[in-house]
Amino acid sequence: MNVGDVMTAHVSWVDPEATLPEIAQRMRAEDIGSVPVAENDRLIGMVTDRDIVIRAVAEGGAIGQATARQVMSGKVLYCRDEDSVASALKNMGENQVRRLPVIDSNKRLVGVVSLGDLSRAAEQAAGGALKEISKPVAEGHAAQAR
Repeated sequence: MNVGDVMTAHVSWVDPEATLPEIAQRMRAEDIGSVPVAENDRLIGMVTDRDIVIRAVAEGGAIGQATARQVMSGKVLYCRDEDSVASALKNMGENQVRRLPVIDSNKRLVGVVSLGDLSRAAEQAAGGALKEISKPVAEGHAAQAR
């Protein structure tokens, strides 16, 4: 199973010139703690609620005028839509993150995958395997199964 099969495709992203109040309002409305920053559908950064606090509020200044570009984390971990679920889980575990932006082969932002998305996918895969294992064996094949 690939990341593209389990990701949230309708991802909310902001322009690099979006102001912090706009970003914070979106975070509140969508109940999210981070927003990808994209230019022409290309991922260029991430703004987290922590970025807003550490890089804007703690610095003082004109918070209402500050933009995503000024506070975003430019080094962004991401995965590709064709990556395996196992690979994405490993990446998230090694880097201790709960979500990753997802890009396609053209490096366009196509979604976000969360730890919850991946764990549900893993549960479904395990459930499918368990269902196959638990199937009754046909009479003619019972001897072979034992």
